[in-house]
Amino acid sequence: MKIENLYKTYLKHRKVSTDSRQIEPNSIFFALRGDNFDGNVFAKQSLENGAAVAVISDKKYFIDERTILVEDTLQTLQQLAVYHRIKSKYKVVGITGTNGKTTTKELVSRVLSKKIKTFATFGNLNNHIGVPLTILNMPENIEIAVIEMGANHLGEIYELCKMSKPDFGLITNIGKAHLEGFGSQENLISTKLGLWEAVKHKNGIFFLNANDEILKTRIIDYDNIIKYGNAEKSVVKATKVFDDLY
Repeated sequence: MKIENLYKTYLKHRKVSTDSRQIEPNSIFFALRGDNFDGNVFAKQSLENGAAVAVISDKKYFIDERTILVEDTLQTLQQLAVYHRIKSKYKVVGITGTNGKTTTKELVSRVLSKKIKTFATFGNLNNHIGVPLTILNMPENIEIAVIEMGANHLGEIYELCKMSKPDFGLITNIGKAHLEGFGSQENLISTKLGLWEAVKHKNGIFFLNANDEILKTRIIDYDNIIKYGNAEKSVVKATKVFDDLY
């Protein structure tokens, strides 16, 4: 099925799930496959649990017109998210970093929601499955989305940015955690900086942690930077910071 036709089906439902146990009525179930599971097995169950459509990749699980057969369900899920993002008018704030991603995402979304209609990544759905799910499960009237992005291998952040197309970006920090998935500190740094590259490509606004030694030496020569922290040249400064309130 062409992505344009699948998108028409999506617009009728606007709810997507990859878990047959947590199906919302009239949603679309994507039967993902992994090393230790095959979502195709649960296509029938998802329809019985209320899904309107099941997208599968194994023809032996085809049931009836409610079943859509594709070559790769994960790739199709991601392509559908990209197509929907292109068609949408809301802005995106992308957030990544070694530490503090989820807390920062929650703080940013809470502040923005005071003024505009805001949607944020639910929980820690911040990977190659969670980001497209976030995009596709967003309400229609959203003005800005705060999307958290995590990575465990080289280049993953930029791949997530190709789906979410962030207008604004923030990297909390770059530490030395989880190097096993990247091979080196430099690979970790370049992966996190994928968000910076995506925002710069879109001529968006990047919020720079001016206290981070790595970030402030790598993110330069760009006009749309807002520095924050307690460094001397920060536009937004933190004052009266306490380590312990008690």
